[in-house]
Amino acid sequence: MALALTVYEARDFSAMPILADALQDAGCDNTDVLDHCRDTALTHVRGCWVVDLVLDKF
Repeated sequence: MALALTVYEARDFSAMPILADALQDAGCDNTDVLDHCRDTALTHVRGCWVVDLVLDKF
């Protein structure tokens, strides 16, 4: 959660693959979430559904 908050507040989405690893280590097995975080072709912005989901911003 701390990593997601850092990504959100700094608007630095370069750590998205690391977030995917952390989520997977924590037991996340949702391929949509993990693939989204690891997709380097995507341009992530504040409001990214995965970061918002982790931070309960919905």
